Amino acid sequence: MIDDVSIHNSWKSPLKAEFEKEYFNKLSSFVKSEYEKTTVYPSPKNIFSAFNRCPLDKVKVVILGQDPYHGPDQANGLCFSVNDGVRVPPSLKNIYKEINADLGLEIPSSGNLEHWADQGVLLLNTTLTVQARNAGSHQKMGWEDFTDAVVALLSEKHEGLVFMLWGRYAQNKGAVIDREKHLVLTAPHPSPFSAHSGFFGSKHFSKANEYLAAKGVSEINWANKLK
Repeated sequence: MIDDVSIHNSWKSPLKAEFEKEYFNKLSSFVKSEYEKTTVYPSPKNIFSAFNRCPLDKVKVVILGQDPYHGPDQANGLCFSVNDGVRVPPSLKNIYKEINADLGLEIPSSGNLEHWADQGVLLLNTTLTVQARNAGSHQKMGWEDFTDAVVALLSEKHEGLVFMLWGRYAQNKGAVIDREKHLVLTAPHPSPFSAHSGFFGSKHFSKANEYLAAKGVSEINWANKLK
């Protein structure tokens, strides 16, 4: 799989050891066979979109998701993001509502978050592939080990990043993050089942920009499209 899908050069050397481990070889074989025998999302070219749109040296903010969307034309390789023209999923609707309340920005009609990634927001799913209509089908096959290594790399090699950890799953995965070097923002997941328990009103987007500005780093434009 890694031979067929390009990942940005900035990530290749730091993650080289992971690509050479036995678990990743098994994961590659599994994912390759899944694409051959069934429908898998996202498309192969988008598996590493989060890394390709957000090079390692450009990362400012990290948002952790879980699985890619498993419906047709939804997943584009960025967590919480969907392709243009696809109905905005409920969790992303709530993210937009919080941005509107926090920053006063208009709620967008598109759920495509590529413009966030292009500014340095790493939109990282824990599992990078999924079988169509089968949520969680590629969990515990090795992706979690790989993305654990990514989070550890970011914590160790960078300084002054903002990590947004929404829900217990993301918070557990972020346990390795050095809180002395980075800003770690936690809240309930933006899902309709939990958003009212503290995601709404968390003001993570303004807090992130205030932190970046204090570090002398350009803020993220959380609006729908870049001007």
